Amino acid sequence: MKLNRNDKCWCGSNKKYKTCHLEFDEKLQSYRDKGCIVPPRELIKNEEQINGIKESCRINTAILDLVAENIKAGMSTDEINTLVHDFTVAQGAIPAPLNFEGFPKSVCTSINDEVCHGIPSPDVVLEEGDIINVDVSTIYKGYYADASRMFKIGAVHEKLDDLVRVAKECLDKGLEAAKPWSFLGDIGEAVQTHAESHGYSVVREFGGHGVGIQFHEDPFVAHVGTKGSGMLLVPGMIFTIEPMINMGTSDIFIDEDNDWTVLTEDGYPSAQWEYTVLVTETGTEILTH
Repeated sequence: MKLNRNDKCWCGSNKKYKTCHLEFDEKLQSYRDKGCIVPPRELIKNEEQINGIKESCRINTAILDLVAENIKAGMSTDEINTLVHDFTVAQGAIPAPLNFEGFPKSVCTSINDEVCHGIPSPDVVLEEGDIINVDVSTIYKGYYADASRMFKIGAVHEKLDDLVRVAKECLDKGLEAAKPWSFLGDIGEAVQTHAESHGYSVVREFGGHGVGIQFHEDPFVAHVGTKGSGMLLVPGMIFTIEPMINMGTSDIFIDEDNDWTVLTEDGYPSAQWEYTVLVTETGTEILTH
């Protein structure tokens, strides 16, 4: 529907269109005219939605901080799950993974050669030298947050230490590329170039995603790509950047025993870090750490 200048803006701000998104839409149309893939309006968050998502992200970050304070050798991944679940509920929030498409726990814990979606278990106990990704997702007042961190358990082998470091650098390189009026492919190229320059590979089948109103929204954020390709990134978009970096090949498989845990095909370790980010007028804002 075409809006007049004095109509209320489509974004729900209750401001007049001419003072809210008119100039934005005109700029978007100029990119559309060039043949670019532009995001639909439902991917552009308004101020109220952004503020709600930020509150959920604040809780999500506090959960990961709590894990950081407590994680150690001898701790089972089920104990991590209990820690995450109890703290989340105490904040008046909901663990987003719990019962999502049948996932049985409140957090994902992926150790060593587990790429993602590891299921916490009392039988899986952290040992000195392990690396583990703890992936926390939170719902607060209907808004979603999503982030993960890598943790090194005690002293780890120098090759694992390097993998964890480079995986974090890949996340930061992807973030640097996620500028307003750039493209999704810019993120993928930045991540892929950095990972491969260190001899590592990037998982293709899983990537980042839009988030905030739902757990998983468009767009899919690939961590391989070509600069200048893919959807245009514009202010108001919120999505995750979460590269999964493998020490060996990028080939993966899903554990037949639980239909969730993703592992490297060659048994070599994998590392992942994740932010939820907001595209702003001047750059990006990390909403979760």
